[in-house]
Amino acid sequence: MAMAIILILIVVASVLFNALAPWHAAPAASNWGSIDTTLFITLIICGIFFIAITVFMAVAVMRYRHKVGAKAAYQPENKKLELWLIIITSVGIAAMLAPGLVVYSDFVRVPKNAYELEVVAQQWQWSFRFAGKDGKLGRSNIKFVDSANPFGLDPKDPAGQDDVLIMNNEVHLPLNHPVKVLLRAKDVVHDFYVPQMRGKMDMVPGMVSYFWFTPTKPGNYETICAEYCGVGHYNMRGHMIVEEQDAFDQWLSRQPSFAQTLATAAKPSRDSVLEKGRQLAENLGCSACHSQDGNASLGPGWKGLYGRTEQLVDGTSVLVDEAYVKESILDPKAKLVQGYPPVMVTYTLNEDELGALVALIKSLGAESSASEASGPGDDLAAQGQRLAQSLGCLACHSVDGSKGIGPSWQGLYGKTETLADDTKIKVDEGYIKESVLNPSAKIVKGYAPVMPVFAPSDKELDALIAFIKSKANADADASKAQPGK
Repeated sequence: MAMAIILILIVVASVLFNALAPWHAAPAASNWGSIDTTLFITLIICGIFFIAITVFMAVAVMRYRHKVGAKAAYQPENKKLELWLIIITSVGIAAMLAPGLVVYSDFVRVPKNAYELEVVAQQWQWSFRFAGKDGKLGRSNIKFVDSANPFGLDPKDPAGQDDVLIMNNEVHLPLNHPVKVLLRAKDVVHDFYVPQMRGKMDMVPGMVSYFWFTPTKPGNYETICAEYCGVGHYNMRGHMIVEEQDAFDQWLSRQPSFAQTLATAAKPSRDSVLEKGRQLAENLGCSACHSQDGNASLGPGWKGLYGRTEQLVDGTSVLVDEAYVKESILDPKAKLVQGYPPVMVTYTLNEDELGALVALIKSLGAESSASEASGPGDDLAAQGQRLAQSLGCLACHSVDGSKGIGPSWQGLYGKTETLADDTKIKVDEGYIKESVLNPSAKIVKGYAPVMPVFAPSDKELDALIAFIKSKANADADASKAQPGK
């Protein structure tokens, strides 16, 4: 009886959850509301089968429950029951498949007046191409792909010379105009997905897939990759901005054509070398793992990197110069920087391409050194921050003063702490080292003794201490800057 009641409660809870749940899909911003209808039909059919089967189980449990002296009837087969099960199941499956097949047929049947938008996927970024004034997209082939021609367009095809190239993750579309989306992948399988447009399609290397939609609501919509494509998959995002036709035309007129990008690549100036480096960084997906503005990312940030001394995982250090940068691109596992996972893939670039990337990283290093007055301990503190992230310290110790599992590192260095035995201790280098190597020796009052034992080297300990010190100094500087302090 108890099992039957539980089954009935599961049915009631499931129906109520689906009826009252606050989580619903955002309203469709395209003509494909029929996709939502198809999903709803599938949900209803599955729900009917779920309720029927679960209620049948509950009735069977109650009606045929064990009774003393009762014997079970043996019936090896029931052709009538089997026939009805086959008929009902077939009807249910057909009812779920039919609406989807109808919608998919419309999904790939493109209107004649549709814009053509080509989407090119590469780890871990999007780029886009529109047809020029001739209304035709030029031919493309993988053999033409290089740093100056990331789309692989045929330079001899006149139809491709005026093609408009968007080599970043933001694309604009006109409102209430059908768009045919052509999908290409340059490396692995991706999936172009715009949730509000209800548009989604796999992108397979060597194939061109497509679908179409008509944007019906202006706005800024996120484009995401819905197929795992490597360690930077989470960061493969972009924006689709839907706007009025006039605004779209103005934006499109400001974008470079294929002919213009070829002309820019041919200019042997310093600016063009930097631009080539920027394009390479975008085309190769470097920006997915290496920030250029100093923010933390999957790999070392490029701002201020050139000329800096980096700590490696084997305890040695290396000067970030031209030779090191080139080696890190061609053989990224040769010298791994401490605090970063060994996930970078190997690239095969020629000398010009390597020189352009080095020039870009150099320029960011120069900008950093010119704009920031860094103290001698800044590099060591940065290494300590990366080490704290890689060891998971920041999961328990905040750096902004907020309460965590362990004491916050903001303003910690130099402070006097009360221990669990009511004695007091000043937080200095000796105390921090002891707390890392033997965390149970001196427990701060109000915190649980849950910290695991770590065995870092002396250099790693110095880096962690430098980082904790920097948080104390930053807190003191902020206090002095406040009025009345």
